[in-house]
Amino acid sequence: MNRTSPVRVLFLGGLGRSGTTLVERVLGELPGAFPLGEVVHLWTRDIRDNERCGCGRPFLECPFWTEVGQKAFGGWATVDVDRVIALAAAVDRTRNIPQYALRRQSPQMRADLREYTSYYVRLYRAAQEVSGASVVIDSSKHASLAYCLSLEEEVDLRVVHVVRDSRGVAYSWTKHVDRPETDGSAEMARFSPVKTSILWDAHNVAFSALGRRSSVAVRRIRYEQFVADPLGSVREIAEFAGLAVTGNDLEFLTPEAAELGICHSAAGNPMRFITGRLALRQDEAWRQAMPAGARRLVSTLTGPLLGAYGYSLGTRR
Repeated sequence: MNRTSPVRVLFLGGLGRSGTTLVERVLGELPGAFPLGEVVHLWTRDIRDNERCGCGRPFLECPFWTEVGQKAFGGWATVDVDRVIALAAAVDRTRNIPQYALRRQSPQMRADLREYTSYYVRLYRAAQEVSGASVVIDSSKHASLAYCLSLEEEVDLRVVHVVRDSRGVAYSWTKHVDRPETDGSAEMARFSPVKTSILWDAHNVAFSALGRRSSVAVRRIRYEQFVADPLGSVREIAEFAGLAVTGNDLEFLTPEAAELGICHSAAGNPMRFITGRLALRQDEAWRQAMPAGARRLVSTLTGPLLGAYGYSLGTRR
């Protein structure tokens, strides 16, 4: 593989249920871009547990990922998943973000960090080579991983910070959602409105600080803005990612819907399994379905950032 220049990674960050999978699926239809899903979960859910790829096949039977694994590691069987998990527990932690922002890591942490990010570099490069894309998209979301990658010289990191109204995010985290890749045997995690509010504040503050504390380019986009103007939003993000997009490249996209092909997203929201026409509309069920007390609580806990991001503290549109 060509190691003369950093591999360009478009990292989609933000708290889960903020619309990152939707953004990834739409961007993944652009020439030169290839969506990988939530790579942070690939080591366990896919290599170890062999859950289904976005294409529908078990991960270890997917031709795309089989070739990536061969090029990156000589085959997935050679990857020491337990080692990756141990490294993640040591360095890929929210509590470490201040040390990364201030570049104050101990020698041991720096060594662990280099080893940890080397797994991602090898995977990104192999995926770029196999797909032929100039930009690979990682929708891992985690701010801590973005900070880890921001210190990796072999990654040309571009971060899209996806923000959604905290009330909508909190309501989404209370719903029961099956994980199709487990054939109905497991649900996606559920959080209380209080926990979601704390995480929403922490993740968004971390991503807001990333652009100020590092040389990494960060572009914030609101989920509501993306759905309201998908064509304009895609053009903006494509330019940010360094993708040359023409009118013909956007024929799959209208103001109302996107036409999605099969993808090889390794992990993430069930939307990664959708193919064909996907309607683009605001998901604002929370305005009517979320209990008034929960809305007020989330509004109070997240109010300063809601205002900073241009959201009204009321529930009207």
